[in-house]
Amino acid sequence: MPPFRPAGITTPVSTAAPAATGPVAPKPNSPPAGAGMARSGAPAQSAALRTPTPRPETVERRTLVVGKGISLQGTVTEAERLVIEGTMESQLLQAQELIISHSGVFKGEVQVEDAEIAGVFDGTLTANGSLTIRSTGRVLGVARSRRLSVEDGGQLSGKMEMITESSTAPIARMAPAPAPRSAEPAEA
Repeated sequence: MPPFRPAGITTPVSTAAPAATGPVAPKPNSPPAGAGMARSGAPAQSAALRTPTPRPETVERRTLVVGKGISLQGTVTEAERLVIEGTMESQLLQAQELIISHSGVFKGEVQVEDAEIAGVFDGTLTANGSLTIRSTGRVLGVARSRRLSVEDGGQLSGKMEMITESSTAPIARMAPAPAPRSAEPAEA
């Protein structure tokens, strides 16, 4: 039985023929014959040459974390994911995902794809995808979303608008307000 060797450590195997004839005794701590060869017969790559390939589910996104006890004011651009554990004020924030933890507070306006609120949001929130208000979450002001989920205990105070296909049109394309009604009957 060959000596124990940790996985992933390979030693190159010499392809030169032995100089002596007859049976050759293996050297102590040497790999067994054929070690370091891939199943296809080609030499295996050394551990230093192998580079791990990133998995699609572990792709890092540009994330900004406002930690607990930190207060931040200003505009954030090019953040894909924003996690708020402290306090943040922003005039207009755009990101893919907004997460406000139970200790987090956000004041201002935000446009995101998805939002999860477990703390306090005060302002105008537009979530083009889903808005989830956790049991400890409070949304104050105006909230717009395509899908809404509120856990038992979650609070929504203010104005709630559901985004539909027709409401996603720019304001300039919206029809003008209807003219005052006259006493004439409508035509069919």
